[in-house]
Amino acid sequence: MNAQEPALTRQGLSTPEELLTGPQVMARLQLGRFAVYDLLRTRQLASITLGRALRIPAHAFTDCIRTRLEQEAAA
Repeated sequence: MNAQEPALTRQGLSTPEELLTGPQVMARLQLGRFAVYDLLRTRQLASITLGRALRIPAHAFTDCIRTRLEQEAAA
């Protein structure tokens, strides 16, 4: 990897993993801070910490939505 490429990549893929911030997730879901951080706290939405920065992998974001849709459909 050179200095231009993000350090984190999904295992087995050559493309870098997109990492989202809390505010980016809030904007995409059109939810407030408390609702998004509650999803993180209850581990319904996976995240990683890099130093003091919290980041949500894009695949974790889509997995969370997919899981919620499946739960709603099963109810």
